[in-house]
Amino acid sequence: MELYLAFAITTATFALIPGPAMLYAAARTLAGGRRAGLMASLGLHLGGYVHVIAAAAGLALLFHAVPPLFTAMKLAGSAYLVWLGLSLFRDRNTTRRPELAPLSAERAFAQSIVVEVLNPKTAIFFLAFLPQFVDATASLPVWAQLLLLGTTVNLTFSAVDIVCVFFASAVMSKLQRSRTSQRIMQRIGGSILVALGARLAFGDR
Repeated sequence: MELYLAFAITTATFALIPGPAMLYAAARTLAGGRRAGLMASLGLHLGGYVHVIAAAAGLALLFHAVPPLFTAMKLAGSAYLVWLGLSLFRDRNTTRRPELAPLSAERAFAQSIVVEVLNPKTAIFFLAFLPQFVDATASLPVWAQLLLLGTTVNLTFSAVDIVCVFFASAVMSKLQRSRTSQRIMQRIGGSILVALGARLAFGDR
């Protein structure tokens, strides 16, 4: 139960911290309208499943074929979460809206899938994040756990992206005006990620 609570908290933290996908969806909405923004969010969502499936298949194979390497991957993932958390303490503007040319909804959808599939940071994220919450003693196979966890993360992120589409102007204006609120949000999120990464790294030892 504690493991799944940690998963829920961390997933919500990642989802609510303004990131490239959220800003892309909002920017695509402002450039081409709400329909283009929704189609872009759908494209990002479907593209995310490529990484979810690849991570689930690869990590499950690793778990069964070379268990020590799977453990090493979990440790590396914990370190990655700590690094992500610490990076949020840097004083930098992460809410700069990308300048996008207007596209039709269909082109926005297709472009978003390609953008997400070819994004190496998404692949690294799922490879580092998902193994942290696998329960080797559970009756559910490891591959199914990874697939379920990845799908939950992808759905959560996309839900927030869709909210940003409907309130694109307000969201972008608020984020860009309120520098203090942005920094507070980043530091709260950073603290959670650092604490969780350390807990996952040393909790079973």
